[in-house]
Amino acid sequence: MPILRKSCIRSLPPKSAKGKVAVLIGLTGLLLLSVLLSLRFGSQNYTALQLLQALRSAEPTDPVWRILIHVRFPRTLAALAAGSALAVAGALIQSVLNNAMASPNVIGVNAGAGFFAMLAVTLAPGAGGLLPAASFFGALCTALFVYALAMKAGLSRTTLILAGIAVSSVLTAGVNTLTLLYPDDVIGATGFMLGGFSGVTLSSVGGAAAYLLVGFLLALFLAADLNVLQLGEESAQSLGLHLARTRFLAILAAALLAGAAVSFAGLLSFVGLLVPHMVRRLMGNDNRWLLPACLLLGGAFVLLCDVLARVLFAPFEFPVGIVMSLLGGPFFLVLLLRRKRSRVYD
Repeated sequence: MPILRKSCIRSLPPKSAKGKVAVLIGLTGLLLLSVLLSLRFGSQNYTALQLLQALRSAEPTDPVWRILIHVRFPRTLAALAAGSALAVAGALIQSVLNNAMASPNVIGVNAGAGFFAMLAVTLAPGAGGLLPAASFFGALCTALFVYALAMKAGLSRTTLILAGIAVSSVLTAGVNTLTLLYPDDVIGATGFMLGGFSGVTLSSVGGAAAYLLVGFLLALFLAADLNVLQLGEESAQSLGLHLARTRFLAILAAALLAGAAVSFAGLLSFVGLLVPHMVRRLMGNDNRWLLPACLLLGGAFVLLCDVLARVLFAPFEFPVGIVMSLLGGPFFLVLLLRRKRSRVYD
């Protein structure tokens, strides 16, 4: 594998620690604003005062309270968790592969999680608790397979992306095949394929909570090692970094996060590509700051996209996965053209 003399991921000049703290505070404020907007807007809009009164009264017969507790709150929590997980997973994959265009959906991790989740639904229709475990297993197997395939073919940025696209296509075909063969077991598969939060429950998010927590903690634990890894193989080894272990643990953390998110949010696209790039423009490449910022901005980004999907054609709900694809597709093309002009391919 060629030695990477510098990271392919570019950013503005690094900010001071004080500037980075200010960015994190700003992102926290954006996340809180996004949560409030998610609770307020939908097919029926409520004012902040109405929401506050409903929470204070906690009257089960109050329609505002019922919608807030049983619909808006689970949906807001799911969007926040999925966005944060996919954004951090994307940052991990980009760092460990040193590839600016890598993300969970581009290299097939999301598709692998989705295929194994659908497989679990068809083999054990009543065992909803298997979904997070099956999604994680599928995400991990796919990530390791794509990485091994790219290494065998001669690891380059082009090879990695093409291998991921090929594997993703095969796994997506597998999901479609299961949908055709077992239509009764995979009711709602269209929503799963597009990605979204309609009908999500607290139990479905709670079932993935342990995977999300372990994934986030492992990602933060690896932040300093990922910084060393970006210096290049020879430099990292000379500094005592265990390359294989660091890469495997980073891929494991990304699989935990992406698999958990797919289990309740479906196949959301481009979150793991868009958000890390936006954060790098604000924070630089230091993963000790980058990963927490991705967690905050990822949650806010998906929440805002979900609000947009709900209000664009209200009372009809537009699938949030389509909104993200409309935003992410042009971004990916621009990124591809910029990297081509920069001649960063191996």
